[in-house]
Parts: sequence; structure tokens; C-alpha cells
Amino acid sequence: MRKSILLAFILFVCSVKTDVKSCTRVVYKGTNGTLLTARSMDWKDDILTNLWIFPRGMERSGEVGPKSIQWKSKYGSVIASGYDISTTDGMNEKGLVANVLWLAESEYPIWNQQTPGLSIALWAQYVLDNFATVSEAVDALQDEKITIITANVPGQERLTTLHLSLSDGTGDNAIFEYIKGKLVIHHDTSYNVMTNSPIFEKQLALNEYWSEIGGTVMLPGTNRAADRFVRAAFYANSVPKTADRRIAVASAFSVIRNCSVPFGISTPDQPNISSTRWRSVSDHKNLVYYFETALTPNTFWVDFKDVDFSENAAVKVLKISNGETYAGNAAKKFIISKPFKFQGL
Repeated sequence: MRKSILLAFILFVCSVKTDVKSCTRVVYKGTNGTLLTARSMDWKDDILTNLWIFPRGMERSGEVGPKSIQWKSKYGSVIASGYDISTTDGMNEKGLVANVLWLAESEYPIWNQQTPGLSIALWAQYVLDNFATVSEAVDALQDEKITIITANVPGQERLTTLHLSLSDGTGDNAIFEYIKGKLVIHHDTSYNVMTNSPIFEKQLALNEYWSEIGGTVMLPGTNRAADRFVRAAFYANSVPKTADRRIAVASAFSVIRNCSVPFGISTPDQPNISSTRWRSVSDHKNLVYYFETALTPNTFWVDFKDVDFSENAAVKVLKISNGETYAGNAAKKFIISKPFKFQGL
């Protein structure tokens, strides 16, 4: 009976058309403290991503007017931008990783300006700047002492609706979602996978059903978020667990590639399917940020040992939005630049 109810729920979810922005995030847990977070960026249009190095000591504003939260970054980070107005993905020098993914069901609170405001474009960056671990971030954010303020997607008449995933070098994970105006936090070391719709609580129910079937018998194969969640969870648990850095990185990339959408796919009657634009893998233990795009032939990376995160160090950018090609450790390829301005109100 329970399986029948879950199956009915799955069929309902898979019949719902979600949004044109879809992504996948999965954590690989190896042996001897080997931990990597992989994510794909699936987006209907090119979001003109570049990679940025932000040092410690940067003065920040929530970018929503006089009532914006103000802070000074405690930790340096390497991030992937969206349109050079937001942080979509990144890792800080303490090995904390933040990823934002689309969630159509998001509903943010009405801002009464009684609490400091933070533009959603800075949500991930605020965490990377201020916290070393998932637990620190959960403790600080759970009381909602700041309010997340959203705005339209650039060039579109629709609000940006996101959920945030965090992972760290201890193996801890947290998912932050705004449901009906309230912050919901899912905090547990087992929350290793996140996609888009439905909300995370329902994603867990879907995965429970498929776990009972067993992936060696059958796995859902479409590009829908619910199916990608199941495949990512199965393969993350099935690939070899190792402390070998090369094999671990290869395994993480192989899982996230399995959940990617072929380039050029944009089906009018299935708006939840969007091309994978790029993929990242963050090595929490060795502090290396790996990256590959759909339009360039190589995987490259940024080794944090070769990055100056000290206060007053220069902000730097690695341009990839025009199809620039890199290979190997690209840390020395970044050039000094003014920081981009985050989107606000």
C-alpha cells in the first residue's frame, strides 16, 4: 500500500512542468576524509559565467537600500558568477561549498524592513564570506535575523526563485528553502543530493521509493529534476569509495555528467529541460575547485595553494564567458579586476 501511494505521488510529480532552469548537486564521500561536491548548471540561456577570486576583508552590502545588511568578509573564496551580478557556486578557503539551484516553489517573506535585507544575488556569497562550516551557517541563519530579497531574472519578467545547498569538509550538508514565506532548513550529513522541483522534503520521498526498487533493476532516465535526483543518489552511493584524488574527482565528474542535459536541448512542451552549461567539482579536503564548460574541450581547476586570499589582496577574474579555453591549474591565469556589482533593488 505504501509503495502504491509513493508511486502515485511520483507519477504526479513527473507530470508537473517545472521551470526552464534546472541543475543537479551531489556530494561524493570517499575514504580517509575525501569529500567532493559536484554540481551542474543547466540553464536555457547563456548566463555569461566567469570565475572570480575574492580575498578576505571585502566590504559588502546586501544591496537592497539603506536597510541592507553590511559585513566584511572573513574568508576568501573562488566563485562562479551568473551574469556577473550574482554568485551561483563556489568554495571558500575553509572548504565550505555553496550552490544555488532553481526552485520554482520558493516563496520569500515580505520584507517589513525591521530586519536587515540581503539580495538573493548575494545569498551564497554571504555564506562563503562569513562561515567555515555548515553548522556555523545553520546556527546563524535559522533565526532569520536577515531577510532574503528577490528580484527578476535578468531580461525576464519572472522572479528569481532559488534554494541553497551547503557542504563542508566534515561531510555535513544543509539545504535552505523558503516555503510559503518561511525558511525551512534540512540539516543532516545524509543530504548529499539536491536538484530542483519538488521541494526537498518531497525529493527525499521520491528517493525512498526508488531506493526500494534498486538502481540495478531500473532507474528513471529522463532529464526531469525528480529523475536526476534518483540517478545522482544511486550513482553517488554506487561508485567506488576511494582516497585516491584522481579517481575521486573522476567519480564525482562521472556522476554529475550522468545527470547533465545534452547541449542545445530546449523542448517547448517540457520547459523543465535545459542544456547543461557547465559543471564544477569542489574538493573540500585538498581545496581545489574544478570546472568544465559545455563549449570548451578541457577540464581545468584552481588550486587554492596558488591563490592569495589575504586581506587587501587583489580581486581577480578568469574570463570564460566568451569561450576561453584553459587546461590544468588555471590559478595563475586570473587577472586583476574590479569586483562586479551584485544585483540589488
